[in-house]
Amino acid sequence: MLLRCLTAFVFLSRVQSSQYDNINLPDELLPYWFNSHTDVAEQCRADDKCPYKAHLDSGRCWGYELNCTRDGQYSWPRCDGQWKSSRISTLEQQERSFYRAGDFGYVQHRLEEMTVLCQPRDRDDSYLACSNFLQYCRATDIYFNFRNLRSKKRRSRYDEDVFQAGDVGGRCKMDRKALKTMGQHKSPLQSWYAELQEYVDLNSHPGSNHTCDIVIDKPTYIVKLDAGVSLYHHYCDFINLYASMHVNGSFDTDVLVVMWDTSSMRYNDFFSETWKAFTDHAVVHLQEYDGKKVCFRDAVFPLLPRMRFGLYFNMPLISGCNGSGLFDSFNKMLLHRLRIEQHGPTENKVRVTVLSRKTKYRNIVNEDVIVNALKTDSRLDVSCVTFTHRVPFVDQLRHSSNTDIFIGMHGSGLAHVLFQPDWGVLFEIYNCDDRNCYNDLARLRGVKYMTWQRENKVFQEDEV
Repeated sequence: MLLRCLTAFVFLSRVQSSQYDNINLPDELLPYWFNSHTDVAEQCRADDKCPYKAHLDSGRCWGYELNCTRDGQYSWPRCDGQWKSSRISTLEQQERSFYRAGDFGYVQHRLEEMTVLCQPRDRDDSYLACSNFLQYCRATDIYFNFRNLRSKKRRSRYDEDVFQAGDVGGRCKMDRKALKTMGQHKSPLQSWYAELQEYVDLNSHPGSNHTCDIVIDKPTYIVKLDAGVSLYHHYCDFINLYASMHVNGSFDTDVLVVMWDTSSMRYNDFFSETWKAFTDHAVVHLQEYDGKKVCFRDAVFPLLPRMRFGLYFNMPLISGCNGSGLFDSFNKMLLHRLRIEQHGPTENKVRVTVLSRKTKYRNIVNEDVIVNALKTDSRLDVSCVTFTHRVPFVDQLRHSSNTDIFIGMHGSGLAHVLFQPDWGVLFEIYNCDDRNCYNDLARLRGVKYMTWQRENKVFQEDEV
């Protein structure tokens, strides 16, 4: 409880200074934001010029707040009650399992795990708190000495030998014993343990006595990213960053994003337009700090894309449930901030998109026949698209967010289900024996999933 209050004080003081300028959320999410930012809500209530008065006093909550009730929370999963096991025997237990694994219950669980690892002695001291296994951390006035980075000589993005004792720290009372118990998940995209294991209690405050070559005053998200060429894997980065915004309690975009990459290799990001939903500034590469001592006033180390039991890769999602409020609100936030308008459902027309892969493997051999057959139905508005890195990603989003039925072969492109409207359908023609991947993603998004049932009508070829 004390930790959550302390964390709330840190980020709320920043939100208050900007008043209402940096909220930038769609109308349907504003009641939830104001309910969890009561001080800002009070300012709005007392300000005759506040444009958000209609969103106050709604009683709506995301689901992880201490005073949130079932009636007031964003959503609750829809489950069939058919799942039975030694651990789950009722509909309520099935719903709670889904909610805890892939919804705002996941955020709540991370908040409950938070442990203060470095306790400030005075008001201006440093602070470090993390969830279990250092999957998520929050730090103030943290010091890094990048003297051993030497990024130009490295060929690995996540080398673990960058820091020695004393190269990372802050002025606070460090619990080294507690830190050492959290290293079981040490792995590049599963934990921040490798980056923070050398954290020590410094004799002086970071930034004093010319300790730092660079002082970053702007709030900063330090991220480790999965494959930027894969929509499925890269959007796992963005979903976890969005969940981390909830853990942190701030949705400001006047923040820095620092890409933690110990090499100087180019990172190919086919979906870089997405960063505009999270930051107003260009992403900073870690190599810019090579050889320097850097102090961050306010840093978040977000949830990572390949954590054990994480979002959404490696997620053990219970079957028979559908509809995550976390994923639904991500959809609405993203489209709003990228200024993509969603229309429909259209009258007397169902908008169907067939995704054409045009790759060496996993193509639909008789694609033209299927598309032409669909076009004979006057009730359908059919389009066949090829989404490559040459197609601007915002144009891809405009299309998939206004698609009622999205059809395609198993592959990363089916992650466009994340952007489909609430009434959407994902039709995976062939799942390549990976039965749960996009079925789970569709269930998290809250749309219907379909796949080919009559296997004697589908013939697999190794190469096309």
